[in-house]
Amino acid sequence: MRKNQAMAHRIVLLVLDGVVPFDLGVPPQVFGAARDGERNRLYDMRVCGPGPVHTEAGFTVVPDHGLDALEQADTVIVPGIHRGGPVTDGTLPDAVRTALVAAARRGARIVSICTGASVLAAAGLLDGRPAATHWAWARRIGGLYPRVDWDFDVLFVDDGDVLTSAGVGAGVDLCLHIIRSDHGADVANRAARRCVVPPWRDGGQAQFIERPMPAADGSGTEATRTWVLERLAEPVTLEEMAGHARMSVRTFTRRFRDETGLSPRQWLLRQRVEHARILLESTDLAVDTVARRSGLGSATALRQHLHATIGVAPSAYRRTFRHAG
Repeated sequence: MRKNQAMAHRIVLLVLDGVVPFDLGVPPQVFGAARDGERNRLYDMRVCGPGPVHTEAGFTVVPDHGLDALEQADTVIVPGIHRGGPVTDGTLPDAVRTALVAAARRGARIVSICTGASVLAAAGLLDGRPAATHWAWARRIGGLYPRVDWDFDVLFVDDGDVLTSAGVGAGVDLCLHIIRSDHGADVANRAARRCVVPPWRDGGQAQFIERPMPAADGSGTEATRTWVLERLAEPVTLEEMAGHARMSVRTFTRRFRDETGLSPRQWLLRQRVEHARILLESTDLAVDTVARRSGLGSATALRQHLHATIGVAPSAYRRTFRHAG
């Protein structure tokens, strides 16, 4: 084994009865596509479980490792499940709970995809913390675990050492977010291209919750959103956006929120902050210049918004990603 492979960050997938095959398959694909400049893998993937488990798709998975594999995990990922104690009555086998809690106490990063959050909640690892899961399970899982600060609207929640995502495709977003945090945007973007998926969707982006569909007659706000993204450095008012969409401000705001889950101003600020993050990661531009090119106006405004979003200053953010890259 090559030296860098021996030192690769070890991810252990914990599979339980009722596991969702898509959720199980995403982490090996996405993290397996994360390579360094010499094309060496940056993550070592293992699959563990208490024994053979039945998937919700009608076949059986036989993990290569037992629960003791969690003792060596740098990151533990729990894919979604569609049956079993965590999603029916809030229970979890003692051996699984003990192994998960021990991994968390040892300092392993704990991650869930979709209803895998119910497993973390049943183990007590989400009490008092923000967490995400699929919106369609909100009533059941929210009722089982009222001590958790659930957010059933967003794609994923990064709470430092514990990260949780919504369902299916949001697991891809969370895996790419982790790669981006560990190794920088370039590595994450290359992994996304290898997997043929979009390289980035912000965790706070709204899930595509089942709502009445807007009219499919070209009267939506997508064209205006594209128009705004092409001129982030320019001042763009709500009235100008509504005018571009040929709607009243009231109608535009309502349709915009229906389609994105955010108000136009919230969405625009989010796009500007994320554009600033990309510039901080990928260029040597001065912070003032990054702020202007992102439409945030000044370094002071950029500092305020970046700190409110991820809790760090622009210089610290740049150092972190330059070091990680």
